[in-house]
Amino acid sequence: MRFISSLVSIVALLASTCSVGAVVGPGVVTGDTSVHDPSMCKVGSTYYLFSTAPGIEIRTSTDRTKWTLAGRVFPNGASWTDTYTGTSNGNLWAPDCYHDGSKFWLYYAASSFGSQKSAIFLATSTSGSPGSWTNNGLVISSAAGAAYNAIDPAITVDGSTHYLSWGSFWGGIYFSNHVNATSGLLTSTSSSNIAARPNNGGALEANTLFKNGNYWYLFTSWDKCCSGTSSTYNIRVGRSSSISGPFVDSSGTALTSGGGTLVLQTHDGIYGPGGQDVYLDSDGPILVYHYYTSSGNWLGINRLNFTSGWPVVA
Repeated sequence: MRFISSLVSIVALLASTCSVGAVVGPGVVTGDTSVHDPSMCKVGSTYYLFSTAPGIEIRTSTDRTKWTLAGRVFPNGASWTDTYTGTSNGNLWAPDCYHDGSKFWLYYAASSFGSQKSAIFLATSTSGSPGSWTNNGLVISSAAGAAYNAIDPAITVDGSTHYLSWGSFWGGIYFSNHVNATSGLLTSTSSSNIAARPNNGGALEANTLFKNGNYWYLFTSWDKCCSGTSSTYNIRVGRSSSISGPFVDSSGTALTSGGGTLVLQTHDGIYGPGGQDVYLDSDGPILVYHYYTSSGNWLGINRLNFTSGWPVVA
């Protein structure tokens, strides 16, 4: 979820037991936290976490710490996605949510590993409960030979204007300002490239746009996901004074030329952090992501410190 309700700069304190100066591990979370590609929304006193799974998994929490598996967005499957996943009721990837005050909007992707036959869809719900979701249809798709791969959607709402960004490998991350604020669908397939890794096999995906102060920050996940302790995912960032870019890293390298300042990487038995979301909560910006240990894949939650002008896991 990338819903900009206010702009903040904070000095954040880590909600963990790490000592000052130590490499920061995942935030302290408990309960059912085996997730991939998490996205977080909050309605009233309840947090909702959506993640990759057949039908898309829903978890809830009242304290951002203890999580309970509530069910699935589509408990009976999503047959309209089967042509893209190549199987019946396959995994639906990287959901991204926001809540507009009256209903949830959830963008998600259907594809298979290594394929450019991919699509992004939209679902909505007034309650967020399992099975309450309406299929609002196809947002954008891609096929072999396209400039981009239509997965890993990120919806950004700034005031009354809606933006969509997406992409994985191939040509990288793409951006559109042609989102109908009423339907949530695109009015044009015209888009622009805002990040790429032309000299590294294109290995970046999972974009997140977030505004802090005078800058828009574009977070991406680099390298290889979904390989357990062999995962090399790491979270990188660039910034721009405009939501559409151009984005540069802290050394001035353009993100379209492979730039990206490191935010979080493998450390201390934590492997491949990525698939991130950034959520503005009442106590400041929150980084939400998945990572691996020798026992599985897990949810990580940390605060972000923007004091230096660049996000640091606090």
